[in-house]
Amino acid sequence: MVNICVIGAGNGGQALAAYFAMKGFDTSLFNRSSWRIAPIIENRRIKLEGEVKGVYEISFATTNLEEAMKDRKLLMVVVPAFAHKQIAEKMAPFVEDGQIILLNPGRTGGALEFKNVFKSKGVKKDVIIAEAQTFIFASRMSNPGVVKIFRIKNAVPIAALPSKRNDELKEVMREVMPEFEVADNIIYTSFNNIGAVFHPATLLLNAARIESTAGKFEFYLEGISNSVAKVLEKVDEERCKVMKIFSAEPLTSVNWLKYAYDVTGKNLYEAIHNNSGYQGILAPPSIDNRYITEDVPMSLVPISSFGKEFGVQTPVIDSVINLANVMMEKDYFKEGRTVESLGLKGKKIEEILKLLEEGDE
Repeated sequence: MVNICVIGAGNGGQALAAYFAMKGFDTSLFNRSSWRIAPIIENRRIKLEGEVKGVYEISFATTNLEEAMKDRKLLMVVVPAFAHKQIAEKMAPFVEDGQIILLNPGRTGGALEFKNVFKSKGVKKDVIIAEAQTFIFASRMSNPGVVKIFRIKNAVPIAALPSKRNDELKEVMREVMPEFEVADNIIYTSFNNIGAVFHPATLLLNAARIESTAGKFEFYLEGISNSVAKVLEKVDEERCKVMKIFSAEPLTSVNWLKYAYDVTGKNLYEAIHNNSGYQGILAPPSIDNRYITEDVPMSLVPISSFGKEFGVQTPVIDSVINLANVMMEKDYFKEGRTVESLGLKGKKIEEILKLLEEGDE
């Protein structure tokens, strides 16, 4: 069986580590700070609630990244996308030939950013860098070592960079998690970024309610009213237009809900409200949350940037970014991933697609 390392012990990381342990995989768990994994370091156990129930024992938890990564075939990175660059820098000295690094998820451009960091650090090891389109679970941690999985998605697209190594990725992931489906290339994982559609605008349009209730309401089922859903639909339309630059057929948010959760609706509002997997998921307690700090600079900004580079206007996406800039007192257009920061400025579409297929060796 494949030896696995889960990097990042938040909601998703702890859920994923326990899930792999349940399936019998030798699994290590890394977190940079000890407070979040202290009980797991001590007893190696993680309790799952919700769709999967039970207490499962992983191999070990540690704050030593080298120890966590050693002799692990699959490295599952489960940290917010704004930490991808930093974790890539930390992982670079310890990667081994034959390892697969899968970003869960990459958001928009995650695998490219990771690969650029490894290149700048002079990494010569033969590793596959890949990204998932979204996270496999809807999950929340109530305490360190206790996680609720609200729903396991039916399917999640993944892709390797370069995509000529997709078959190698597929062979390993078929054993580990058959819900992962290999897409043509990272255009499909980066631009079918549904978190970019659902998270920032919903949070910003519910900012007063979040700040007055500390998020004590259901984020999706109460936060997404009919009028909020209309904004999300416009964000989705612009995202899809940008994706079509690459001659790729986008998955609309409504179609994604059918694909991932097997729910339908005549519009986005109806489809979201038909999704039982969203029941019980509360809003964040503050607007200073990854739905902004991750999904704006690492999702909406690169989508906007690619649009500007290739002549596709994204006025609603830009409005959401500007609102986030004002509320968070940031300039996410400068801080976020862009065509330039991803090393693609000045390249033609054909050159980008060739890079994604063959790599730059």
